[in-house]
Order: sequence, then structure tokens, then C-alpha cells
Amino acid sequence: MPGVKVRENETFERAFRRFKRLCEKEKVRSEIKKHQRYEKPSEERQRKKKKVQRYQRK
Repeated sequence: MPGVKVRENETFERAFRRFKRLCEKEKVRSEIKKHQRYEKPSEERQRKKKKVQRYQRK
């Protein structure tokens, strides 16, 4: 989990924005979503297969 230290003369809002950007960069939210529920191996293969097909169409 990324950490942000509030700099001198920095507002909380600005530090919070930096924290959110760091989380996005490290893909924290997607990891949390991925682990919210169990995905069977067959479902995972189907999801990955569909993802590949979407990119091949473009």
C-alpha cells in the first residue's frame, strides 16, 4: 500500500490527491476488486480469452 507524507505547507486535499494518484499508478483498486470474490480457473480463462479477443479486434 502506498504511503504519502504530508509536506510542509501542503493541504490535506493535495496530499490526498497525490495518494490517489499513487494508488492508481500501482493498480491498488484493481487488485482489491480482483480479490473480492473467488474466480474459478475456468472463469479466469474465459475472461482472459475475451480480453485477448477485444485487443485483436482493434
